[in-house]
Amino acid sequence: MEARKQLAEWINESDNIVFFGGAGVSTESKIPDFRSVDGLYNQEYDYPPETILSHTFFMRSQKEFFRFYRNKMIFPDARPNNAHKALANLERQGKLKAVITQNIDGLHQKAGSREVLELHGSVLRNYCMQCRRAYSLDDILAQEDIPKCECGGTIKPDVVLYEEGLDNYTLEKAVSYIRNADMLIIGGTSLAVYPAAGLIDYYRGNKLVLINKEKTSRDSQADLILYEPIGEVLTPWV
Repeated sequence: MEARKQLAEWINESDNIVFFGGAGVSTESKIPDFRSVDGLYNQEYDYPPETILSHTFFMRSQKEFFRFYRNKMIFPDARPNNAHKALANLERQGKLKAVITQNIDGLHQKAGSREVLELHGSVLRNYCMQCRRAYSLDDILAQEDIPKCECGGTIKPDVVLYEEGLDNYTLEKAVSYIRNADMLIIGGTSLAVYPAAGLIDYYRGNKLVLINKEKTSRDSQADLILYEPIGEVLTPWV
């Protein structure tokens, strides 16, 4: 309880908070993560998720990619949980300046957050690889097998696959927010995926908070650690 009390004090006195989150933020919305006991890495499939979700596999085996993608990566009925709602509320109060997320589900925006930097893209945005026409998630769900544009091109989700680089503009903006933050809250991430995990090295303050159910490789850098579900910890700010 002392840790939660300290967290509340820091949030109350801060007006330049940045949140950096991962899959653990959305697991409470029933979206599986990649590395937990019940996550995608522990489910049976023809290929490991890293292989299927790679640029090479997408270009080579699109039918198999989209079979996996529809079954395992798209959750149109998922709803924001208390973590998403609390962060949106803190932004409305003028305390939180940005949410930087590794998630691709769009739940932060659905909860009301406006300044959301999606490092790995979003399943809600899709585009034709040939003519660049934009498509919605519903357009993807309405088709079977490989989704096709009217021009005949393949519709690709606007998500960053393995072997693909992050968007430079989004990355630079994230670095700027973190560098200028007086408080950085990191939640629901094992900090194992680079280059995203390396962003925390740009933080220069003394209020680095880690909220994760398990230990991370960066625990020694934190000023405050809570090994608890993030939605539970942030409930007071909903």
